[in-house]
Amino acid sequence: MDGQLAETLQAPESTLKAEKASFLKQPKAVWATALAAVFAFMGIGLVDPILPAIATNLDASPSQVSLLFTSYFLVTALAMLITGFVSSRIGGKKTLLIGLAVIVVFSSLSGLSASVGELVGFRAGWGLGNALFVATALAVIVGVASGGAGTAIILYEAALGLGISLGPLLGALLGGWQWRAPFFGTAVLMAAAFIALIALLPKTPLPERKVRLRDPLLALGHKGLRTTAASGLFYNYGFFTILAFTPFILGMNAYGIGGVFFGWGVAVAVFSVFVAPPLQRRFGAVKVLTGTLFLLMLDLAGLGLAAGHSVPAVVVLVIAAGALLGVNNTIYTELAMGVSDSPRPVASSGYNFVRWMGGALAPFAAAQLGERFGPQVPFFAGAVAMVIAILIAFGGRAYLSAHEPHVV
Repeated sequence: MDGQLAETLQAPESTLKAEKASFLKQPKAVWATALAAVFAFMGIGLVDPILPAIATNLDASPSQVSLLFTSYFLVTALAMLITGFVSSRIGGKKTLLIGLAVIVVFSSLSGLSASVGELVGFRAGWGLGNALFVATALAVIVGVASGGAGTAIILYEAALGLGISLGPLLGALLGGWQWRAPFFGTAVLMAAAFIALIALLPKTPLPERKVRLRDPLLALGHKGLRTTAASGLFYNYGFFTILAFTPFILGMNAYGIGGVFFGWGVAVAVFSVFVAPPLQRRFGAVKVLTGTLFLLMLDLAGLGLAAGHSVPAVVVLVIAAGALLGVNNTIYTELAMGVSDSPRPVASSGYNFVRWMGGALAPFAAAQLGERFGPQVPFFAGAVAMVIAILIAFGGRAYLSAHEPHVV
């Protein structure tokens, strides 16, 4: 969620009503971009239901299969440093189209993989396309949407939540038939999005100031943004421990895993769009962030106790974690966009570079811990990561509190 949300949260009631009224009255270009964003975000959880099937069919261990996430998010993180540089020179529309084209190519190649090594490499290429698209989509939606920035941001968050929830469902429906099918299905969807954006999205103007390659790293010199990013790194470690490791301990087929993570994704979507903003208005970002991280620590500890003992308890705790993750996704991103004086695209690039490193590290580390020490240990490690995230946020609360909206 963009930093302009802070202004929306403090806006007069008449302004909020006007933006709500215009929510559905958007140009076709907005809906085309938002739909493409849904498809792009589906790629995050798409492989979840088919992880065990990939391990079986490609004769790979859980830690080898976990590299599908690690390569994807590592390249996504690194590419965040160049997305602003690229889009400020060729424009948002061209950047989106290049990102979609890259995803089409590498998702198709993923479906043709003959070994887990090939699949890991193709997922890395997919991560590059994802970074180019995702980092640019919000700016494009804000630029062409009607009803103000607040409406555009809600649309973007809705697309993110919908994509995260539908990804595991699509992976289950297609993966239950053949484990390669979800990759080809994604390629078809992204190709359709590519055609839609060519037809419906007008040419986007170039920004007045070109972004330099070093700007995202310089932006992290701001203590507020650096605090948010560092805490977000450990938060993302816990997030992707749940997403990437849990499928291996559920003992379910693709349909069962997809159903569990569809419920998880729905919780992420609902709580990020409808619950996080009023909580922030009522209690302030820092209190909501640290409180939710504490509950997430308890949830991860509960998963550690339940792993290998009670599948129903694991299912309930995973879906409950989705609600907590949804709240924190919104709070972290809103803080990152507004806590510093850097331009929002630059602040976003610096923040995402750091926090996606947590997503890159967690899947492989969790699988390694699970293989060596048992299925409980990865979740306990995730709980420790939440403690570190809390300590970082609490230590930098003075910088984060400067961004607080008025508490009502």
